[in-house]
Amino acid sequence: MDALKLMTESCMKKDLPEINVGDTVRVGVKIKEGDRERIQAFEGTVIAKKHGGIAETFTVRRVAHGVGIERVFPIHSPAVASVDVVRRGKVRRAKLYYLRDRVGKAAKVKEVK
Repeated sequence: MDALKLMTESCMKKDLPEINVGDTVRVGVKIKEGDRERIQAFEGTVIAKKHGGIAETFTVRRVAHGVGIERVFPIHSPAVASVDVVRRGKVRRAKLYYLRDRVGKAAKVKEVK
């Protein structure tokens, strides 16, 4: 049991910012195209956080060309190069799934002052 715990702790990232639901984040994702590798940015609002430990994930939502796009990122995945918090959001819910039904200014999250 201790070996499993040591293995999972060695795979976990140490230099992650504190990410909360409602925050706007920019996630750098490693994209492999043939033999080349590049980092693509995905910026949006964190609408959910799930699990904990090595299996922790967060869901980021953005609207591009009028279509909502959601991606689930495992925090400790090697495919996630970086996570930068663009702005902090003030919310009163643990999950912001209600933003899926809203458009325009109604889908905004207030900023922490």
